[in-house]
Amino acid sequence: MSLNDSLEGDVRDFLVNEAELHTYDDLTKVNPVTPTTVLKCLQARYSARVFYTHAGCTLVALNPFQPIPHLYSLDVMREYHSAPQPQDFKPHIFIVAEEAYRNVQGQVEPVDQSLVVSGESGAGKTWTSRCLMKYYATVAASSHKCQDTVERIERRVLDSNPVMEAFGNACTLRNNNSSRFGKYIQLQLNSSQLLVGASVQTYLLEKTRVAFQAPNERNFHIFYQMMKGATEKQRQEWEMPYNQKFSWLPNADKTLEEDRLQETAEAMISLGIDTDKRTQIFRVLASILQLGNVNFSLASESQPCDLDEESKGSFLYKTATLLQVPVDELQDCLTVRTLRAGKQNVLLKPCSQSECVIRRDCLAKVIYAQLFEWLVTFINNSMCSDNSKWCNFIGLLDVYGFECFLLNNLEQLCINYANEKLQQHFVAHYLKAQQEEYVAEGLEWSFVRYQDNQSCLDLIEGSPTGILSLLNEECRLNRASDAKQFRVRLEKELSGNTRMSWDKFSKQPHFIVAHYAGRVSYQIEGMMEKNKDPVPPELLSLLQKSKNPLLQSLFAASDAEGNGSRAQSKVVTVVSKFKNSLESLMKILHGTTPHYTRCIKPNPDCRPLTFKKEEVITQLEACGIVETIHISAAGFPIRVPYASFLQRYGLITKTSLPGGTGYNVSTFLPHYLGGESGEEASLGPVVQDILNAVLKTSDSSTNPNNNNLMVHCGKTKVFLTHGMLELLEEQRDRVRSQKAFCIQCCWRRYQRRQRAIRTQSATLIQAVVRAWLVRREVRRWHKAASVIQARWRSWRAQMDALAEAELDNAEDLLEEEESCSLPLSSIPEPVAVHGWPLGLAMASAPNITVALTATGFQKVMSLMATLKIPFRHGEYKVETNQFDQGVASIRAQPRGSVKLHLRRSPLRYADMHPGQNADGVTGFNQILLEKT
Repeated sequence: MSLNDSLEGDVRDFLVNEAELHTYDDLTKVNPVTPTTVLKCLQARYSARVFYTHAGCTLVALNPFQPIPHLYSLDVMREYHSAPQPQDFKPHIFIVAEEAYRNVQGQVEPVDQSLVVSGESGAGKTWTSRCLMKYYATVAASSHKCQDTVERIERRVLDSNPVMEAFGNACTLRNNNSSRFGKYIQLQLNSSQLLVGASVQTYLLEKTRVAFQAPNERNFHIFYQMMKGATEKQRQEWEMPYNQKFSWLPNADKTLEEDRLQETAEAMISLGIDTDKRTQIFRVLASILQLGNVNFSLASESQPCDLDEESKGSFLYKTATLLQVPVDELQDCLTVRTLRAGKQNVLLKPCSQSECVIRRDCLAKVIYAQLFEWLVTFINNSMCSDNSKWCNFIGLLDVYGFECFLLNNLEQLCINYANEKLQQHFVAHYLKAQQEEYVAEGLEWSFVRYQDNQSCLDLIEGSPTGILSLLNEECRLNRASDAKQFRVRLEKELSGNTRMSWDKFSKQPHFIVAHYAGRVSYQIEGMMEKNKDPVPPELLSLLQKSKNPLLQSLFAASDAEGNGSRAQSKVVTVVSKFKNSLESLMKILHGTTPHYTRCIKPNPDCRPLTFKKEEVITQLEACGIVETIHISAAGFPIRVPYASFLQRYGLITKTSLPGGTGYNVSTFLPHYLGGESGEEASLGPVVQDILNAVLKTSDSSTNPNNNNLMVHCGKTKVFLTHGMLELLEEQRDRVRSQKAFCIQCCWRRYQRRQRAIRTQSATLIQAVVRAWLVRREVRRWHKAASVIQARWRSWRAQMDALAEAELDNAEDLLEEEESCSLPLSSIPEPVAVHGWPLGLAMASAPNITVALTATGFQKVMSLMATLKIPFRHGEYKVETNQFDQGVASIRAQPRGSVKLHLRRSPLRYADMHPGQNADGVTGFNQILLEKT
C-alpha cells in the first residue's frame, strides 16, 4: 500500500503542471510511466495539434481526421533529410523514415529495413504508408544520377497507390478508406541509395465484399468511381445508364474523397496500362455490376431456376456482352450444375435458387480476384528492377488493422490473426528478446512484465488442435458443412484454453477469441464455404471461351492450376494460403531491422480533433505502449557486436589489439567477424578504451554516474543509447576530419614541393635559353659590326684614292688650259678641300652639288660605281652642268655642277632627316668630322 500511495503521489505531482504536458516529445521522459500519465501527455499534445510522439523505440501517431498539408510538404521532407541529427527535431513520421534510410547507408551495419505501420482500422495506417512512400521517392530523386530512371520509378511507385487503393480499399463502419487487403512494398535501392525499383506483395484480398456489403458499408472504391466519374461516352461503352441502380453498390449517395476516377485513370496511364487494356478492365468491372442485378426465381427441383424478365432481358444480356460470352451459356452455367460420374459420364443437375445465387457471387468474386492479381503483377513488372541493380531494400508494411464488427466471419479471423502475428513480432523483438539479451550479456536487469500473446497464437494456428487446423480438417471432409457440428468440435478440442469462450445465450453458432486488442465473436455460419472457396469448373471454362483478351489471359493459367489441383487429393484452402503467405512475410521481417509506428484512433466516429480517453487507453494497453516505454527508458536500444563496433569506431584511438599487434582493420576483422564468442569477447578491453576516450571528451565526464546509463559493455556486444551513439558519431567525424586534414596537408605540401621543383626547372631552362639567344644575338652583332667596318674601310680607301686621282687630273687640266693662253682672271681660284667625304657633303645641305673635273658621261658613271649607288628609277636625280660652268675639283668648294637628290643614305647610320640648321652634323658623319 505504501508503494501504491507513493506512486499515486508521484502521478499527482506530475499532472499538476498541465501546461507543460504537451512539451514531452518522448514519453520515456515521463516520470512515473503509467497509463494515466502517458494518456494525459498524449491528450495534451493532441489538443495542441501535435500528432506525433516518441515512445522509446516506437512512434505513436494520433489520427487528426483532417488534412494538415503543411505537416507533409516537400520543404519539411528536405529539412528532415538534410538535418545532421533528425532526432533533435520534433517527432515526425519522417524521422522514422530517415532513420531507416540512414541505416541502409550503413551507420553500423548496412542491413535491410522494414517499417511496420500497425493500428486499428481507421487509425491512419494507409495515410502514413502513403507519406512514407512519397518521402522515399523524394529523397531518392534528390540526386542527379540516373535522373530519368529515378523519376520514372518514383512516379510509378507513387501512382501505384491510387490504383491499389481504388481496387483494394473500401468504406467500412470504422474507416472511410479501409484497406481490404494487406501489402508489403519493397523499395529497392542501389549502392548509392537511389531508388531503382519496387515490388508489391499482397495478402488476402477481401473478395467477398464484391458480392456482400455489411449495413452502412460500401463496395470497393473503383465501382463508385465508375458510377460517379464516367463520361457519357464511357457510360455507353460500359452499358451503364445514368439512372441505373446497382444492387452491389449500397450507400452510393455517400460522397468520399476517394471517389475520383480521373486520378485512377491517370495513374493507370503512368503505370503503362494502354488504352485497350484500360477499356477491357472497365468493361469487366461493369459486367460485375450488371451481374449483381441478376435475380433468380423459385423453381421445382427438376427444373432449373428461371430469371425474372428484367434480369434475363437486360442485366444478363449486358453481362454477357461485356464479358463477350454467349448469353445462353452464361445462363446455363449459373443455373445448371455439372456432375461427373467416372471419367466420361457427365450429369446435369438443376440448381436451387440459393445455389444459383452462390454461383453468381462466385463468378463475380473469381473475376475480381483474378483482375486484382493481374493488376499487382502488372505493377510489379512496370517498376521492379533486376536483382543485379539493387543491393538493399526498405519495406513498408500496410496491413488491415484489428477489426471487431457486429458480424465477424473468416475475413475478420484472418485479419486479426495477421495482427496477432505482428504484435507477437513486436513483443519478441522489443520486449522479450531485448530483456533476454541483457541477461545473457551480463547486464544487471530486472524484467519488465508485458502482455505476451503467444497463447492466443497457439489457439489460432496451433496444430493439430488450433482453430485454423480444425477448420481445414472440416473443409477436407467430403460432406456438407454444418456450423453446429463444427462448434461442438471446437468446444470439445479447445474448451481448456483460457483465450477461447462461448456465449451460452446466443442462438447462432459462434466462438469468442480474446485477442491482444480485445474480445471478438466470430460467426461459424458460412465460414467453411468461404474457406473452401470452390469455383465450379463450368464457370472457368466459360470465361476461357471469352473473346475478351484480358479474360483469356486471366483464366488461362487458372485452368492449368485447377487441373493440377484436381489431380491432388489435398484441398488448398483460403486459410492455408493465407497462413503460408503470412509466414513468408514474417520471415522477411525477421531478416530486417524493424521500425514500428503505432497509429492510434482517438475516437470511434472519425471526428476531427476529438479525443476519447476510453478509446485511446484501450489501444495503448493492447499494443503494449506502456511496457515499451519502460523497457526503452531503462534499456539500450542499440546493440553492436565488438568486431562491428571496432570496424566503425576503431580509428578513434590508437589501441593495440590483444597479442600486441597494432590496430589494423584489414588484418583482424575477418578473423573476429567469423570467430566464436570467446574470440570476440577478447576485444572488450579495446572497446572499453574507445568508449573511455569518447566519454572523456564529452560533457558527461563531469558526472561519472551518467556513463553507466549511456553505455554498457556486455560479453560480446556493446549496448548503447541514442545519446551515446551520437557522441560516438561526433567523435568519429571529428577524428576523420583530423585525418582528412592531415592527408590534405601532406598532399598540399607535396603539391607545393612539386610546383617549386617545376618552377625551378622552368626557370633554369628559361635562363639557358635566354643566354643562348643573347649569345647568338651578340654573335650576329659582332658579325654585322665586322662587315660594317670592312665596308667602311674599303669605302674610305676608295675615296682617298679617288681624291688623289682627281687632284692629279686637275693639275693636268690647269697646265693644258695655260697652254691654251686663257686669261687667268676668268678662272676662279680653287678652294682647298681636305678630302671631304661624300656623307659629310650630303649632310651639309639638302641639295648637294659636286663638281667633277672628269669629262664625259663615263666619268660620271665611274664615280657612281665607286660610290655603289644603285641605278633605280626614282631613287636619285642627277643633273650635270659641267659643260656650262666648267670643271672643278671635288676638293674645291662645291658649286652645284652635279646635284644628287638622295632619298636613302648609302650609309646605314647616316642621318636620314637632317634638321633645319644646315651646319648641324649628327650621327656617323659627326664622328668622321671629329676625326678629320
